[in-house]
Amino acid sequence: MPLNRDLPLNAQEESAWRALARAIIVVPKVLGRALEAEHNLTMAEYFVLMNLSEEPEGALRMTELASRGSLSVSGMTRVVDRLVRTGLVERVRCPSDARGYLAVLTPIGASRLAEAYPTHLRTVRENVIDHLAGMDLPALAERIGRFAEQEPGPNLAGPRAGPGAPVAG
Repeated sequence: MPLNRDLPLNAQEESAWRALARAIIVVPKVLGRALEAEHNLTMAEYFVLMNLSEEPEGALRMTELASRGSLSVSGMTRVVDRLVRTGLVERVRCPSDARGYLAVLTPIGASRLAEAYPTHLRTVRENVIDHLAGMDLPALAERIGRFAEQEPGPNLAGPRAGPGAPVAG
């Protein structure tokens, strides 16, 4: 039997949704404040450095970085350009496609990431992981991953309700 997705959320669903929506807004701000205060890095910049560090060659196409970060290519380009100005990343032409660019982690960028990692780890533990004690973390990760990996589309574009209809928090 198909679910009726137009029914209002019950009290438990509404509470869970509002808590998740609040966390989606608050957690990146908290993590970002710590990184900026202690290392002068934004969350987006840390994200780029981390993703590049996990690649065998320390390099990713700009389009791949943008996709991983759910940013437009132009938005990711602005983040990478800031990192280039500070010497943490280089932009080089993609050898297999002269139209594309790679972001490449520099030794200075790797060092800066290593310095910032303990701050990021501590802040994630204090503000997220410590609050999940006793939960089935693999199940939580799998469930959140189901919708976090989706490409934005009609089902993620916003409410379909008409004027005057109640909209969940």
